[in-house]
Amino acid sequence: MKLFRSFLILSLVALAFVAGYWYSKKGETGKKGGRRILYYVDPMHPAYKSDKPGIAPDCGMKLEPVYEDGGPAARHTVSTMPPGTIHVSPEKQQLIGVRYGVAESSAGVHTFRASGKVAYNETGIARVHTRVEGWIDKVFADFTGQLVNKGQPLLTLYSPEMLATQQEFLLALKGKEIMKASPMKESMDNSDSLLQATRKRLELWDLSESQINEIARTNQPITNITIYSPITGYITARNAFPKQRVTPEMELYTIADLRTVWIMADVFENEAPAVTLGQAATIELAYQPGKSLRAKVNYIQPQVDPMTRTLKIRLEAENPNLLLKPDMFVDVQFRAATPARVHVPAEAVLDTGTRQTVFVDRGNGLLESRQVEIGERLGDRIEIRKGLKSGERIVVSGNFLIDSESQLKAAMGAMGAHQHD
Repeated sequence: MKLFRSFLILSLVALAFVAGYWYSKKGETGKKGGRRILYYVDPMHPAYKSDKPGIAPDCGMKLEPVYEDGGPAARHTVSTMPPGTIHVSPEKQQLIGVRYGVAESSAGVHTFRASGKVAYNETGIARVHTRVEGWIDKVFADFTGQLVNKGQPLLTLYSPEMLATQQEFLLALKGKEIMKASPMKESMDNSDSLLQATRKRLELWDLSESQINEIARTNQPITNITIYSPITGYITARNAFPKQRVTPEMELYTIADLRTVWIMADVFENEAPAVTLGQAATIELAYQPGKSLRAKVNYIQPQVDPMTRTLKIRLEAENPNLLLKPDMFVDVQFRAATPARVHVPAEAVLDTGTRQTVFVDRGNGLLESRQVEIGERLGDRIEIRKGLKSGERIVVSGNFLIDSESQLKAAMGAMGAHQHD
């Protein structure tokens, strides 16, 4: 009896020891840091799962735990990340030269160029005619391209009709002097009306007030009437020659004021909405690098050219020292303010033509491959219209090698999942 009691006590002690050992091992395997482990996964191939820690048989990577409470350690595993996320160790990142940047959102200035051609300012063109028939006596402005000033003599004209009207004007003046002594007021009024009528006719034939006053002062008609330049500018066309008979419909001179010129710019239809009336632009000359002039949009044509798909934009520019010559080609640079939008360094976007990819840093070496929709290029940065938020950290260098590794691991993961299944 005494022997049986001793045997029973020893058996209970041994059983307690075994149970304690088993419980301690289970705590080590099932918990870590006070949290329960659900299973273990291959970080490179999340499809592979195991209920014990160890090494993945296909790639030799150490299996990582997945926790029940989904704590920080669980959040930093590939299995809980969006599809296409890979893990790249800091050592490997340093080896392939990975650099990071941040997606930013800001309003900016969109700059674009257009080809332009210099044209005459049509509001600064004068065409010289005579309003009476006659014959040209002398020509003072005798070549195309000559610079003439406003009021400068262009030619002299003999017109029998003009001469007869001047004589009528002198007779009306003489008659008015005679009628001053007449007691008949009606005759005085008629004489004054005749004088005003003849004076008005001379004015309508472009005789200046000073010329009419000179006729009245000297009491002699002007045989050859002088025609003066109406503006300051360059003669672009000349049809006046000595001893030539002229009529009112003949254009004797065309004079263009080149102190201001027009620029006709061809803007592509996708950039046309950025141009507005009154908008400033910069004119650059090909034959003078670094030289630029200011211009302002003063007209936008309402129709797009169906052949070139461009819109004609007219700008007005000052022309110091005659730098801008008609029919000269120039470059026109427009700058338009843009609303706030997300943009990244252009090198951060992998563009295959059919899809654009950006790698987003998710921490602890995890890089998410994300498809984005790009917009226009803004200097060395590019607009992101969809797929990325301002403030997200992205890869800006080394992303080509990361993309290659991502595609390789994706292919290996598909093969590994098939083998494990």
